[in-house]
Formats: sequence, C-alpha cells, structure tokens
Amino acid sequence: MLTPVTDADGAPFWGYARQGELRVQACADCGEPRFPPRPCCPHCQSFAAEWRRTEGHGRIWSYVLPHPPLLPDYAEQAPYNVVVVELADAPRIRLVGNVVAEAGARLDSVAPERIRIGARVRVVFTDDGLPQWVLERP
Repeated sequence: MLTPVTDADGAPFWGYARQGELRVQACADCGEPRFPPRPCCPHCQSFAAEWRRTEGHGRIWSYVLPHPPLLPDYAEQAPYNVVVVELADAPRIRLVGNVVAEAGARLDSVAPERIRIGARVRVVFTDDGLPQWVLERP
C-alpha cells in the first residue's frame, strides 16, 4: 500500500489524522481555510496559520473508477473508487480519498454503482491515520 509523502507544511494534517481528527489549515488572520497546507494564505498573504478541526462530513464532488493498468499495489483491488470530497463545514476544501465499507476496508469494499456525485460521506481513519470515507446512508 502506498503511503503519503509528508512535508513540513502537511505534517500537522497527518499528525491529527493519526489521532482520528480531520483538521485543515486556516489563516489565523482572515480565517480562510486552505488545502493543501502551505505557508502563506492565498487570500490575504498572511503567514499566520492554525489547524481547525472539521466535523468530517462532506459530499462526493467528483469520482473516478480506475481500471487496469494500475499501480501494482492496487491492481488486485480494481476497479475501486477515487473520490473528491467537498467538506460540509469548509466547502472550498476538497480532499481526495476512497469510499470504503468501514475504516481500513479494502478499496473495492463498496460496489462501484453505489458511488455517485452528491452522495453524503463521513470520514473514518485507518489504524495508520489515513483518512477514508464511508457513505452516510449505507
């Protein structure tokens, strides 16, 4: 399984995720949330930042069902879903992930026909702190 590459700006995101919290970086001056994390606010150019906890609910904004050829680590789980989730409490924030049946489940644990744009999801975390999504109405 592939693991995320962590840089200094994104390290707090992954630290909170390992604790089971979905947080996004926000400007401490203008309050605008931003993702991916970066040193400077794209709205007011401030370098002041904080990490805000989100409720972890959203909706599928877009998705794709990759088919072979795939990365070898994922080939046995194809086809699986890759979703873009728009957060309910920070609608300009969109996160990429997978919809699974439960935390830590295989990427093919939800039938492709159940994935649709607009479906409501909530975040869950693997034992390693990787955010995943489950459908709010199974």
